[in-house]
Amino acid sequence: MFPADFLKTVSQSPGVYRMLDKQSRVLYVGKAKNLKKRLTSYTRFSGSDHNKTTVMLSKVHKVDTLITNTEKEALILEASLIKKHKPKYNIILRDDKNYPLIKVTVQDKWPRVHMARRRKKDGARYFGPYASSSAMWSTLRLLGSMFTLRKCKGSEVRPRKRPCLNLQMGKCLGPCVELADPAQYQDQVNKVLMILEGRNRSLVNDLRKEMEAAAEGLFFEKAAELRDQIAALSKTLEKQVVASANLTDQDVFGYCRQGTSISIAILFVREGLITGSRNFFISEPMETDRTILSQALIQFYTDKGVPAKEILIPFEAEDSELLAERFSELLGGVVHLRVPKRGDRVQLLQMANTNAAHVFDEKEKKERSWQGLSASMEKLLHLEHIPNRIECLDISNTSGKQAVGSLVCFENGEPSKSNFRHYKIQTVPGPDDYAMMEEVLNRRLNRGIEENNLPDLFVVDGGRGQLGVAMRVADELGIRDDLDWIGIAKEKKTEGEKLYKPGRKNPIILKSHNPVLLYLMRIRDESHRFGVTFHRKLRGKASIASSLDQIPGIGPDRKKKLLKHLGSVKRIRKADVEELMSVPGIGKDTAKIIHRHFHN
Repeated sequence: MFPADFLKTVSQSPGVYRMLDKQSRVLYVGKAKNLKKRLTSYTRFSGSDHNKTTVMLSKVHKVDTLITNTEKEALILEASLIKKHKPKYNIILRDDKNYPLIKVTVQDKWPRVHMARRRKKDGARYFGPYASSSAMWSTLRLLGSMFTLRKCKGSEVRPRKRPCLNLQMGKCLGPCVELADPAQYQDQVNKVLMILEGRNRSLVNDLRKEMEAAAEGLFFEKAAELRDQIAALSKTLEKQVVASANLTDQDVFGYCRQGTSISIAILFVREGLITGSRNFFISEPMETDRTILSQALIQFYTDKGVPAKEILIPFEAEDSELLAERFSELLGGVVHLRVPKRGDRVQLLQMANTNAAHVFDEKEKKERSWQGLSASMEKLLHLEHIPNRIECLDISNTSGKQAVGSLVCFENGEPSKSNFRHYKIQTVPGPDDYAMMEEVLNRRLNRGIEENNLPDLFVVDGGRGQLGVAMRVADELGIRDDLDWIGIAKEKKTEGEKLYKPGRKNPIILKSHNPVLLYLMRIRDESHRFGVTFHRKLRGKASIASSLDQIPGIGPDRKKKLLKHLGSVKRIRKADVEELMSVPGIGKDTAKIIHRHFHN
């Protein structure tokens, strides 16, 4: 495993080690108080041939070590490297869903609140992710009805001569026409943050005091507005589950092991109310329960943000003191990591553990459902292989331009988005869908042969012609019988679907409500959506490039400034000379040239 004299060179300091294979891919990242002692323990490891650690060690070709000054530095560095490399044999917290977030652009002069898909290091505050998108939109609607923050896009407010419709409807304070009071605006932002942080009760108390003060001062319109806000918040509070009389913010980690797999459930408790939850499933981890819990904690807060003041865990995690110290730094205050023994905290922990056990129940239901569906597919479609992995290809283009192939992958009935791929067409100059399909099939299948990851069933979006192209490529590569093939095409007369199989004269026609047909249609529709989205993106870029690149004196730098300041080509086209001159780097002469180009 390790070179004979390698351990002699390893330091006894704290640090991080990376195990690499022959291709220098990171297999595993670990930390140690004493690097030499930890790595030496691997040389004494003895397990069965099928043991996960045994399999990993057989692949190790090289070990890199990084020395740190303290154990805490090693803990932070380990989490950072796991996040960067995503090693095969480390635990990775993922739930295979891209949950939406709520973003508050507190870094802007006039912040706004909107939905976001990804966290960025841009100084904004992010809340979520929300497991239910309807709950997220419901929260945004509540905030929109209670507060009059701006709805316009962009980090900067563009001056307007006339107020927008939102201002006229009383749904915006009007920073674009300089009517908004900065102090009043910031007060509303602070209240939005209180709601998103789960401090609804505190906000209701504050609003009641404001309402009473407004009524005493005879500001009855203001008091009525505050009364309506209190009523809206009270309705939200009624729907939330009361979990504890303790008003401390808490994150509660539930843990369940069944066989070799682990599930973790996290409950978010704010002011005694459960405001959200997250679930994670980890298949066959190598480490002990204490190590798994420690890695799950540090990964979760490295990726997801600020911890609560109190974190409840079912048993002592490895390096609990270091974790508490690290989380206190992230929060900017003291964080307590507790294993409760009695009282409300034990009840919360039992609830989290029940949720963790429920993850296995849900997984088992999905597996049973998939086994039934896959058995039906084998029977109805006369498949030679169990269709655990299905891929589908679709081609998108406009008269041959911005042509892309989109490949989606479903494993055991669910989308495997890490295996979704876009292919820009490289060898076909004109509108020839068959040639484009042939190119993409060659690229995907050749790689599949090299990496030994061909699907069990390949679905082609199209009828006999498209399926014929696929079979020609498969015959040339000698893999026709290594997987099953299906073509799916709409029937124009009945608006139903026909399924084509190689070597079969007549198509397979299933009833419109048949689960097998609905599943194949779902896969086909996903490939179409995935391709059209990317195709539109390319088409949009080409449109922007063509319209601005034709203007004399507008290079990449000025084009970037114009788009950043005005937001879109449409706004650039509508802008007058004075508005164009407000863009940094655009003088009067250049502004006239741009205006003349669009208004000639």
